[in-house]
Amino acid sequence: MSRDNRPRTKKEKPEYDQKLLDLARVTRVVKGGRRFRFRASLVIGNRKGKVGVGVGKGADVSDSIKKAYDDARKNMIDVPMCKNTIAHEVFIKMGSARVMLKPAAKGRGIVAGGAVRAVVDYAGIKDIVSKSLGTANKLNVARATVKALESLKAAKNREARTGEKAERKAKDSAVVE
Repeated sequence: MSRDNRPRTKKEKPEYDQKLLDLARVTRVVKGGRRFRFRASLVIGNRKGKVGVGVGKGADVSDSIKKAYDDARKNMIDVPMCKNTIAHEVFIKMGSARVMLKPAAKGRGIVAGGAVRAVVDYAGIKDIVSKSLGTANKLNVARATVKALESLKAAKNREARTGEKAERKAKDSAVVE
């Protein structure tokens, strides 16, 4: 019990960690003057392979952040990882944002800047090297990074199929001998 004789409620840990990428005050000019709103860009993830990027606009900051969180939850992806890094190099162009992600050796850490670092960190990847080219717009770079991580899915499936073929070949050659 606390000093004011109310039982203490234990704070629940949120399902996803979140990081605010960008908070902008946007203006719309109308007949009577200017209307101000806030636009929040947010990255959420559980650091175990799920990550999402969202954007929300609202009359006040807390409202825009809540909307961005809901949008990020709708746009969550599963990231295939291979020993705390990614399976192969990937280069994605989305609009004017170009992002390159490369796997790194164990213990190298996250060599990335700004929005790429936030997305990769909240996805749970520990070792990666990246380069962001083109735009410096945090939202576009974050979306391009998510698209790059999403494109790893097809490669993972390809790897699984080729691995099965290799196993079958080894099995067949063992039978022949």
